[in-house]
Amino acid sequence: MLHAEVLVVDDCKQWRETLRSMLEAIPGYQVVAETGDALEAVQKAAQLHPHIVLLDIGMPVLNGIEAAPRIRRASPHSKIIFVTQENDHDLRAAALATGAEAYLLKSRVGSELIAAMDALLMPADATQASDVRAMVTTPAQSLAVD
Repeated sequence: MLHAEVLVVDDCKQWRETLRSMLEAIPGYQVVAETGDALEAVQKAAQLHPHIVLLDIGMPVLNGIEAAPRIRRASPHSKIIFVTQENDHDLRAAALATGAEAYLLKSRVGSELIAAMDALLMPADATQASDVRAMVTTPAQSLAVD
């Protein structure tokens, strides 16, 4: 059975709670930590080495794009998925340039997050992993924010 430890990073406490509830209702997923502070997220990633980091972009002090390379250095095997309301092509490109595996709009979390996480955790081959990245990073103009 799949067992995935997840770190949730978003400055909105209500959104973190929503993600936690959603993930913990699915067998095999465990939110091991959550924080609204990207600097703290880097520390938690270094301590916990989660399988997946769900990372928002717009946060005070240090934004997600600045935090992602630090998280990657602190926990090189963690998969980073940006989960944001920012429906912007340039931001998406900057986020993926950090080495993140995916960029997902918050409005599509219910329909895409679990499938993307499952595929990232159990890729049959490199083609499947790149298919996941393409699935959740379609051009911004086609991803309307609700």
